[in-house]
Amino acid sequence: MRLRPPVPSDYPTLYSWFSNPEIVAPYDRFLSESYDGFVRSMAVPDNDPTSLAPRFVVERSGAPGPVGVVGHFSPHPVLETVEVWYIIGDPAVRGQGLGREAVQLLTDHLFRSTSVERVGATCDVENTPSSRLVEGLGFRREGTLQGAFYHHARWHDVHLYGVTREEWSRRAAPT
Repeated sequence: MRLRPPVPSDYPTLYSWFSNPEIVAPYDRFLSESYDGFVRSMAVPDNDPTSLAPRFVVERSGAPGPVGVVGHFSPHPVLETVEVWYIIGDPAVRGQGLGREAVQLLTDHLFRSTSVERVGATCDVENTPSSRLVEGLGFRREGTLQGAFYHHARWHDVHLYGVTREEWSRRAAPT
């Protein structure tokens, strides 16, 4: 598997995932903007820490074309942390470990290419597969925010996860 930057020929597929509640929901909001608005959001510079645009397309080895996307952003203007997010948009390949591998590659990339000390993730408390994914990579559950995320006409609690640079390097070190 590999991560690569999205290109314009990927946009129709990515837009179809973000605008489809069957793919993004029930644990997140789905996109309600136009295709043109989505394309404009993809034009945000890669170094914009607030951008929620996909940073990388997930591709399987030997099978070109997107099966998912991953991204990262800085959720707080003062705290020096980066939060990762992920979607395996192709339902035919879900449950095969691609999300886990993609988040691992993205976290490796962030610790290698930036000075960030902590990488985090948030998961709807009802999203057990997502919680298992980040916990399986060594992210610690650091707490739960009550009523922190509104979607599907109700407030949801979210688990906060994080891993420090030191924890990640120990996890990745050969034994």
